[in-house]
Order: sequence, then structure tokens, then C-alpha cells
Amino acid sequence: MSARTAPNPARRLFATVLACEAIVIALAIPVAVTVLDVDGATAGGVCGGLAVACVALAGLLRFPWAVPAGTVLQVLIFATGFMVPAMFFLGVVFGALWGTAIWLGRKVGGAPPR
Repeated sequence: MSARTAPNPARRLFATVLACEAIVIALAIPVAVTVLDVDGATAGGVCGGLAVACVALAGLLRFPWAVPAGTVLQVLIFATGFMVPAMFFLGVVFGALWGTAIWLGRKVGGAPPR
């Protein structure tokens, strides 16, 4: 019988942040197209791609490279503010949540969360 360590609770917070971001970034597509007159293919490709990346990364959080990849994803989501200005604010909010998850993971686990 092998002893199994409890998973880092920050992983759940990371996954929650990514899942909520996927929803928000997907909802930015119709805003970009109808309100801001962004080309539908551009909005769908950029925002849709980032939404899919969020969901995929949420499922890959068991790997040690996923947290740094998620940090890069946070920057990319913030950059969507150039297409939909409200995303600058939302990018800061989700970035703060991501930073909180990193802080929580280090506090609980003593090392970067895996």
C-alpha cells in the first residue's frame, strides 16, 4: 500500500481560474464582433483559441510546466484588451487570482505548486 500525498489545494484554484477565464474570453467574441466591429474570424480565432487553451491547460495542471504556461496565458489574455478594452480590467483581475494561487501553492506546499 503506497502512501499518497494530498494534492496541493492551489491546483483547484488554478483550474477554477482557467475555467472562468475560458468562459469570459469566449464571451468576449460576440462583444468584439457586434460592439467593436472586430472581424469575426479574428475575434473567434484569438479569443476562441485562448478559451480552448485555458480549458486544455486546466486539464494539464498535473505537470510542472503548466503553471509557467498558465502565467504566459495570463499575459496573452491581458493583451486581448487591445481588441476588447474591458479585457484589460478582466486580465488584471484574473492575473491577481493567478498570483494568489501561486502564493497559496507556495505557502501550503513550501514550493511552487505542481
